[in-house]
Amino acid sequence: MNVIRAIMPKADPFFDMFARHANTLVNGADALFAMLSGKLDIAEACRQISKFEHEADDIAREVLTAVRRSFITPFDRSAITKLIGSMDDAIDEMHQTGKAITLYDVNAFEPQMVTMAEMATQAARLVKNAVPLLRNSGRNVIELTRITEEIVHLEGDADDLHEQGLKALFQRHGEDKPMAFFVGREIYRHLERVLDGMEDVADEIQGIVIDHA
Repeated sequence: MNVIRAIMPKADPFFDMFARHANTLVNGADALFAMLSGKLDIAEACRQISKFEHEADDIAREVLTAVRRSFITPFDRSAITKLIGSMDDAIDEMHQTGKAITLYDVNAFEPQMVTMAEMATQAARLVKNAVPLLRNSGRNVIELTRITEEIVHLEGDADDLHEQGLKALFQRHGEDKPMAFFVGREIYRHLERVLDGMEDVADEIQGIVIDHA
């Protein structure tokens, strides 16, 4: 049995993979915000987001393979797969946002959209800060709880911005330019899902904290 334990993958690589995936979240969110705020060309931003999304997919597959092969895991296997799945869903939605912007040839963005994208960057950095703390979730329970609560608050604020933005969009375009309203609503929907995805990550982290505190 000792020989088997020695040759099987250990728990530590999981945290390394989580950290790498969290970096793709930050990079993807930064590119999304740069695009909506006019700091980066739309085509280039979409290219970057796509690149980071593919990197994230590769890392997620590594995690799932490691779960199947590892004798020792840092916490419950289902918690690992749910965490990496929620992280992957968040960057997937960033990718979908970029695709929608390209599909509808959007080149100007509402102030609320820009702020929601900025909130995504904040949430992504909070996830990145939380990941290394999971190595000892019991000792870091207070900080992890603070981080996850902050992500949840960001998602709630983004929901409010989403509603305000939709109302303003309808008042400006609802009657005279229904297509402009439809397209704007689609962009808002995707941005909301990005923040929803970040909240899902926070929920998975908090679940690990509760189970292992």
